Amino acid sequence: MSKKDQNLLALEDAIESTYVARKRLFIGLITGTSVLICLILVFLWLIPTVGLGSIHPVVPWIFGSVILMAILLVAWSSLALVLNILLGRKVFLSRKMRGLTIKLFLPLMTMLGRFLNIPKAKIRASFIKVNNELVLGENKQYLSRDMLMLMPHCLQNSRCKIRLTYDINNCKRCGKCPIAGLLNLSDTYGVTLAIATGGTIARRIVVQNKPKFIIAVACERDLASGIQDVYPLPCFGVLNQRPYGPCLDTQVPLEHVEWAIKRFLKKDANRERNVHPTPGTGSDKEQA
Repeated sequence: MSKKDQNLLALEDAIESTYVARKRLFIGLITGTSVLICLILVFLWLIPTVGLGSIHPVVPWIFGSVILMAILLVAWSSLALVLNILLGRKVFLSRKMRGLTIKLFLPLMTMLGRFLNIPKAKIRASFIKVNNELVLGENKQYLSRDMLMLMPHCLQNSRCKIRLTYDINNCKRCGKCPIAGLLNLSDTYGVTLAIATGGTIARRIVVQNKPKFIIAVACERDLASGIQDVYPLPCFGVLNQRPYGPCLDTQVPLEHVEWAIKRFLKKDANRERNVHPTPGTGSDKEQA
């Protein structure tokens, strides 16, 4: 194995280790959630069955068949999602799994986790981890012009006087925050870079740029809600680092962002741009 391959494997291991939440938390919660949904459906069938029988003897069986199909759909959806996570490849109807996870299971899992006294941050981190694996499992690649790097404003140095929200190119690239490195990545790979101060601004940026793929950096809460907001757009989430607490001079490992760009960027587009190593990221080390 070449030194470049070894460095790439080490980087992937480092990215994997940044996610504290384990898959088993997500699998446990989604299994518990689907069981609860099935129990509720069974009660929905039992309660009116006696009354429906007075209309016609066949009506309870028709209603029961509908409920049974709903139970089978919920059970298969959760099982297929778990199989997708464990096997790391598509299973039947797996393309619908990410949407089902985002729209149905995440809110219910959060409620179940609250009941079980599991911190929201752990559930959200677990959801982001699983979402990333589902996005990776789709195995799609995009042109650089169809990709968007969406960053939180807290990455900017809190003592910086320059406003970057409306035009990130106002940055002087002094190197006191990660913005300069992100701009280098944007220049190198031709991927649009934008900063959002909140959910409303982030949605506006997405509408204006019309990307087909998003690499988003934020905390667990903003990433989880952002992934929900932009669905069905595929969004790969990178958790920021908060050495000074939430929303103040946060950091992002540039090599993780660059790894995501290279993983989802179309190879032909990569060659056409004659990509050069980006200062401050892992690429320059790989080329050494």
